[in-house]
Amino acid sequence: MKTKFLFVIALAFGISAFAQKKEVKAIQKAIKSGSYGEAKNLVGAAEALIGSMDEKTKENFLLAKAQAYLGVDNKDAADLKVAAAAYNELKGSKYDEEAEKGISNVVVAMINSAIDDQNTQNYKSAVSKLADAYNYSKKDTIYLYYAASNAVNGKDYDTALKYYNQLTGLKFSGIETLYYATNATTNKEEKFPSIQDRDVAVLTKTHINPTEKKSESKRGEIAKNIALIYMSQGNNEKALEAMASARAENPDDIMLIRSEANIYLEMEQLDKYKATMNEVLEKDPNNPEIYYNLGVGEDKLGNKEEAIKNYEKAISLNPKYAAAYNNIGALILSEERAIVDEMNSLGTSNADYDKYEVLKEKRKGLYRSAAPYLEKALENRTGEDNPARSLELSRTLYGIYQQLGETSKADAMKAKIETLEGGN
Repeated sequence: MKTKFLFVIALAFGISAFAQKKEVKAIQKAIKSGSYGEAKNLVGAAEALIGSMDEKTKENFLLAKAQAYLGVDNKDAADLKVAAAAYNELKGSKYDEEAEKGISNVVVAMINSAIDDQNTQNYKSAVSKLADAYNYSKKDTIYLYYAASNAVNGKDYDTALKYYNQLTGLKFSGIETLYYATNATTNKEEKFPSIQDRDVAVLTKTHINPTEKKSESKRGEIAKNIALIYMSQGNNEKALEAMASARAENPDDIMLIRSEANIYLEMEQLDKYKATMNEVLEKDPNNPEIYYNLGVGEDKLGNKEEAIKNYEKAISLNPKYAAAYNNIGALILSEERAIVDEMNSLGTSNADYDKYEVLKEKRKGLYRSAAPYLEKALENRTGEDNPARSLELSRTLYGIYQQLGETSKADAMKAKIETLEGGN
């Protein structure tokens, strides 16, 4: 009787093992046919058997489970988390290589899903997916940076601060190699997503002169954002401490110094702002962008003449600096409001009439002074980078030409406006 009983138990185990393998094969078959929904249903049914599976069957089951939940072009965060957990369990097993590749695929799927969320301004979901992508691939700290950026966009400043501080602790710089080559047809330098793409373009001779450049460090932006978040919380002291700490670790980082200057500007500590910007100029005296930023800062402070001087210096270093031309034109036109208000306040006496004519000519003088700068701003914009801005500039110039009675120029600008509007 004893022998017979043991035989029955052995037979039962044999049937159980057979059932387990059959379940796993059914999942694998569904995956092979692309029926991932069916595969997930089968995984759920087989899950109850996992506690009694032998090691080999369990590993086969986990791989099938991971593949079922990963699917193809699957962007469902819950599914991707299940897939990642299964792949993680397989690390160190005979499927270690498949597990590593699987985790990479999960990360790519998470990123693609986060991009969709970002494009629809679902920042909270994007933050969660990007943070998960970083947790699955710790070497890719850039994902944590993007998670923080999306948190800022979603106004979740506590989460952003948490991730920014984490990045600071990791000494993240975000510096990467960028790949460029010159288009053989247009003779314009173009950026490529990878070295492989760039090299293929050079090999096929559509591009020439391959070059590599380093991107700017993101430390300055991160330190600035940390400081701004602290400032929004009413903690200026912590804001300055965060900036000082970042500067102490990277004393020669120009982006950090510029960020510190911007913080002083936000705090309206004008002496410190100017002193810090002078420090930037000492390190990089021929950078037109620095003078442009100085111009923006002086404009914020209401110092129009100083702002224009800095914009002019930026233009002398880069004669195609569209934004600098635009801002000078805008500053000149900013005086129009006061003239119009004074014109509107006049009465109907002869003296008032004479004064009106003087003011009218003064207004035209502003238009004549501003027009060349706005023309240069439009000329140096391709329209591709910001068509709406080109349209705005064109409309402003059209109005100016009409006021000045320059009919031919107004007609030409009207045609340009119609072309730009047609492109929108």
